[in-house]
Amino acid sequence: MTLLTGATGFVGGHVVRALRDAGEQVRCLVRDPGRAAELERLGCELVQGDMTEPDTLRGAVDGVESVVHLVAIRQGKRSQFEAVMSRGTRALLDAARDAGVRRFVHMSALGTTDETKDLVPYYRAKWDMEQAVQASGLPHVIFRPSFVFAPDGGILPTFRRLARLTPVTPIVGSGEQRLQPIWADDLALCFARALEDDGATNRTFELGGPDVVTWNELYERIAKVLGKRRALAHIPAGLASTGARATQWIPNAPLSADQVAMIEAGDNVVTNTDAVHTFQLPLVPLEDQIRRAA
Repeated sequence: MTLLTGATGFVGGHVVRALRDAGEQVRCLVRDPGRAAELERLGCELVQGDMTEPDTLRGAVDGVESVVHLVAIRQGKRSQFEAVMSRGTRALLDAARDAGVRRFVHMSALGTTDETKDLVPYYRAKWDMEQAVQASGLPHVIFRPSFVFAPDGGILPTFRRLARLTPVTPIVGSGEQRLQPIWADDLALCFARALEDDGATNRTFELGGPDVVTWNELYERIAKVLGKRRALAHIPAGLASTGARATQWIPNAPLSADQVAMIEAGDNVVTNTDAVHTFQLPLVPLEDQIRRAA
């Protein structure tokens, strides 16, 4: 039995399907079981709990062999990042260790480093989570994915809408920073394989797809796949950040000030091929990712 946190999130749905396809019994930690009917349909066991309530985490890990930990928030106050991600992960690790869990697979984020941890609360929380996992004494695997693309969530649908509907595509800064998008189902397969692959134990893997592009090139490729011609309008990072602060509390706001800072921080690409050699997956090329998100 594998406990999955963050199962109702964008990446979580893909990981659930990958685990179930691999024959795993899956227990999902959910705050409201009444809103998790799709997880039940997929054959998952539901357990009610919250990352900020340690007692519920102890009940959730009872009887499980492994934990896949996906929970994260993108926006909020610093105290919310600390409560949900930093302290919540430490509480989950304590519960898992006490329950005799044999493997802990954690999703971090590419760009999380000692140098970036003070840039935004998100990176600080991700760094704290990584440090806690590594210090837990549990056999573990940590994944740091680049941008995750899929038709049902993440940022690719927003990019496609911009390219389809707007005559000019806005881009933060120079647009020369690079990224390496990975298809959500490829990411999910890495999680499924990490549960059983002894060669992955106690390692941190950077995950990206087979193509590295700049933001400028990404939008050009999206427009090409859609059969559109779009001019690129580069917005200074300071102006983009100001605009994001004014709108970031609107539901489904396209960009937050922290995300602007993360884009401007530099490239979001893998620095080695460890994941490729370890998991041996045929990764979906970028143009196919864009087509599949149609």
